Amino acid sequence: MASFTLGGVTVAPGQRAVVELPAAQLYTQTPLNIPVHVVHGRKPGPVLLVTAAIHGDELNGVDVVRRLLAAPFLRQLRGTLVAVPVVNVFGFIYKSRYLPDRRDLNRCFPGSEQGSLGARMAWLIRTEVLNKVDYAIDLHTGAIHRSNLPQIRANIANEASCAMAKAFGVPVVINSVLSSGTLRDTAENQGVPMITYEAGEALRFDEACIRAGLRGVRNVLRQLAMLPPGRGKKTVPEPHVALNSSWVRAHTNGVFRPLVALGAHIRRGDVLGVINSPFTMEAAEIISPFSGILVGRENLPLVNEGEALFHIARFDEVDDVAVQVETWSTEIHEPREYIEAPIAPSEY
Repeated sequence: MASFTLGGVTVAPGQRAVVELPAAQLYTQTPLNIPVHVVHGRKPGPVLLVTAAIHGDELNGVDVVRRLLAAPFLRQLRGTLVAVPVVNVFGFIYKSRYLPDRRDLNRCFPGSEQGSLGARMAWLIRTEVLNKVDYAIDLHTGAIHRSNLPQIRANIANEASCAMAKAFGVPVVINSVLSSGTLRDTAENQGVPMITYEAGEALRFDEACIRAGLRGVRNVLRQLAMLPPGRGKKTVPEPHVALNSSWVRAHTNGVFRPLVALGAHIRRGDVLGVINSPFTMEAAEIISPFSGILVGRENLPLVNEGEALFHIARFDEVDDVAVQVETWSTEIHEPREYIEAPIAPSEY
């Protein structure tokens, strides 16, 4: 088993290290680094990358990575885990989705060594991290004031990405077109299958979403044979793939009150919510134009005409999906014990 090198740091088999990638320097002359954790197994296997907070205000993934790095099952790791708890360190510091120049880092890939701040950071991540891995998982949440049901977005046409998406273990997978400039698009263009986990809301921790994310990463590690199969564990149910999804938008301005929860089974013609005028007695119902499962929802009560309010994923057999989502949601919200104590390098 050979050593693993990243960012000029060599990690021996059975060891772990934190590599500080120099991202930039603040105008206060303070250096700003991106910490990258490397856990190198004693036996050969693939290299899996797990990234979080490429949007700096999306926090659930940060705690998924923290718990992952503390998990005792990593003692059985084959291959190498590369984990970046916070990709967009600028946004993380300022509790913002964006970089200081308001660029979205997840639209700056593959990047440029001489370009904008976002392009330079994207280039650093691509050349120093992405180029070293075989598979990848990118952890996200909904945007600010918007919640997402735990779901996987993947390019189903990519056989390896599809297998990872199904192994992750959430009941809803959305066939998501690769957007130009994203980390996932760049990864798949250079032959690295990648899936995106979406769960929860920006600037908020959601325990069930974090728990599902940690379990999902572990499931993918098992699917890639980087961990042994679980003992006595029931088989992960086959998720349902939505080939498309659509937003239902506000058709007027006012105070928005949703009437359906994430994961709800929506039927065409259902009343999803109400928009009331704060100055008159007028009220407008929001009617669903199609059936599906509610996978995203606006949380801010004040809305303008045209704003996206409800994200509905559409399926051929929506009744079956609804049952599986309800069963999964009940199970994932049950209290469970987790080992929180970090593993010292000497214990690995």
